[in-house]
This record gives sequence, structure tokens and C-alpha cells, in this order.
Amino acid sequence: MTVVPLFATSALTAWAVSEESLVSGWNTQTWLMVTTLLTLTSAVALTPPTFLALVYGYFMGLIAIPYLIALNLCAIGLVYLFALFFDAGTTMPYLIKAFPKVEGLLTRFRANQLRLIFFAKLSPILPFAVTNLFFAIAGARLTQVILGGTLGMIPRTILAVWIGSEAQDIQYLLDHPQEGLASKLITIVLLIISSLGISFFLREKKIAEN
Repeated sequence: MTVVPLFATSALTAWAVSEESLVSGWNTQTWLMVTTLLTLTSAVALTPPTFLALVYGYFMGLIAIPYLIALNLCAIGLVYLFALFFDAGTTMPYLIKAFPKVEGLLTRFRANQLRLIFFAKLSPILPFAVTNLFFAIAGARLTQVILGGTLGMIPRTILAVWIGSEAQDIQYLLDHPQEGLASKLITIVLLIISSLGISFFLREKKIAEN
């Protein structure tokens, strides 16, 4: 779920560069169909939404934001439903048995679901599908996953769309996805906020145990 997206994005990058004129001519209906397809591929960890936001931003500009918010929310919901369908929660007792300290962490997580989900989704580096699957296995409520996921992913989605919309050439954009001082600083700020939020959550757990 972390390695496969690298191959998928490499293939999409090559295709987008070679078919730039074709994609530029897509109408609203085509984008809606493509977004539906990419929602499914994002749910099964093939296409990272942040990468898609760069491409959408390049071709559509800021109007891409509603498409990407819908894509993220639907993909989050699909991962949650997949986990329920395959009864992924049954793996938790085995995980706790192998790593006993996980039980305390899960207890803290269930009591503070919204906060941890928000900080995890705010991070530009945590894998989309992996975090969604973890939330489902850990027993997070769907409403908390959707709300926390929405609040967390909007800032980084807007940032990626903005970077894409400012690019002059798609090849350069995909080779340098965080070009520019402003975008780098914002990415670092999001990463710091996310890391501090999650670290504070873990620190509270340690204090409670002591």
C-alpha cells in the first residue's frame, strides 16, 4: 500500500506528459467520469490523492478543489466499507497479542478519534490508504473518519492544487512537485503541525500510563 502507488504514479506521470493535449481538452463530464474511476483506484492504494491534486490543479486550476474533496471523501468511505466487508477488525486481537502496548494506544485513539484523524490527514507524507485502513481496523466511527479526514485533507489538497495551477509545464511539475519557496514552507508547516499533534497524542498516552 506504500510501494504500489509509486509504480502507479510513475505510469500516470508518463501518460499525462505524453497526452497533455488530450487531457487539456476534457470537458466536465469526462472529468467526472475520470474522478469516479480515480476514487476507486485511490481507495485501493493505487493513486495517492495528493499526486492527483497536482495533476488536477495543472489542468483545471482551483476549480479542481470540489472534485478532489469529493474524491477524498468517497475514497475514505470506500476504504472503511472494504474493511468492514472483509472484517478487518478481527486482526486486532492478533496485533495486540504481538504488541501488547498497542492496546493502550488504541484506547487513547478511540477516546480522541477526531483529533488524531485530523492530524494524520493533515500530514503530506502519511500514506492515504494505509491511514484509512488503520482507522477502520482500530474501530474508528465513520462519522469521525469523514469529519477528521475532511478537515485534515483540505489544507494539503488546496496547497497541491495551487502548486499545480502555478506550473507552466506538466513535466517540470511532476518532476518537481514542491517547487518554490512558498510551497516548500507551507508543506513543512503542515508536516510540523501534523507531527506535533500526533506526538502530543502519544505523549498524553505515556503520561496517562505513568
